[in-house]
Amino acid sequence: MIPTRLTRTILFEILRIFVIALVVLTTLILLIAVGRELIRKGLGPMAVLQLLPFAIPISLQHAVPATALFSVCCVYGRMAADGEISTVKASGISPLKLLQPAIVFAALLSPVAVYCSDMAVSWGKPGVKRVVLLSIEDIAYRLLQSDHSYTSDHGFSIHVREIVGRRMISPRVTVRGNGDDAFTVTANEGQLVMDEESQSLKLKLIDSEMIRGKALQGYIPGEYDFEIPLGNALDEDDISTRSPSELPLRLIRDEKLRQRERTHAKIGELAAFTGFSLMTSRPTEIGGEKSQSIQSSLNGSRHRLTRLRTEPWRRWAEGFTCFFFVLVGAPLAIVAKTSDYWTTFGMCFLPTILVYYPLYLLGLDQAKSGDMPPYGVWIGNVVLSGVGLLLIARVRRY
Repeated sequence: MIPTRLTRTILFEILRIFVIALVVLTTLILLIAVGRELIRKGLGPMAVLQLLPFAIPISLQHAVPATALFSVCCVYGRMAADGEISTVKASGISPLKLLQPAIVFAALLSPVAVYCSDMAVSWGKPGVKRVVLLSIEDIAYRLLQSDHSYTSDHGFSIHVREIVGRRMISPRVTVRGNGDDAFTVTANEGQLVMDEESQSLKLKLIDSEMIRGKALQGYIPGEYDFEIPLGNALDEDDISTRSPSELPLRLIRDEKLRQRERTHAKIGELAAFTGFSLMTSRPTEIGGEKSQSIQSSLNGSRHRLTRLRTEPWRRWAEGFTCFFFVLVGAPLAIVAKTSDYWTTFGMCFLPTILVYYPLYLLGLDQAKSGDMPPYGVWIGNVVLSGVGLLLIARVRRY
């Protein structure tokens, strides 16, 4: 039986490297990925500070699996290179016993990774979106001051001659849309104000002129308040309008039941409309505009229900990549037999992501479209488990 002291030593080494690498990698992700996004959107210092708590779980979501793989690769690669694996085997102990600390570590870490993934998508990303939206006034003024132009992801753009304090001189606001929904407003002077209650950006314009489509044009003298709606990004109470990827796991089950009821209601509505059209001898209405509208709403409801069924499987599959990465990485590091940390990690990490992520994305896309059961998102993990078992069998013959 493998000595308890050796087991504790291996586990301690894994934990030590894991903690240090996790701090470093999480910081790098924050600085590079998140920091680049902050600079691109033009957020100010206060907005950056408000954003950091929401960005941390997003960074951990990606850092934990890679760090778990890195830590076991370092420990077992060094042990194999220094001959410790051979020494243990010579003493009559199976090398498989040495893998037990890594397997236990990964098994305990995986539920934590699931929690980080759940926090990242249900709290972190909506929080980032909220901070950016509430900072849209400052972002717009900062870009208008430097570039005299601001284009928003919410479907509008602003061009000014200059900025004096908080006053926009000769602003031109263009709201993008389809056909007559698009319009342009110009004014002598204006000011931007973010209204959190109405979730809109208010433009206080002076002597403005509106052009809508080709036929509508009007001049509005004096002061006029013009609103640009920003959607329901701040409305967190209405779960039915939120994307399944933004819902916490604890709410998905109940929302799935409610969405199933909505889908059945849409099916009943379509059946009633079709039956009424046949009874009144108006079969042409079955393929008409109203029928297509109901059918489109039904398809959207079914698609959302499919995504609600897939989302829990996706969260757990994503979190348990830690376990399957370690299942492959630990025996592969023993087989590689090198003490160079980065060489060992590269030999383990690159083949793993080249095999896992394409299969994971394939399973996710097929599950979301309904062409594969929700558990199809685990296809990448299943393949990794097969590779890991083959490597463990090779270590057993080591």
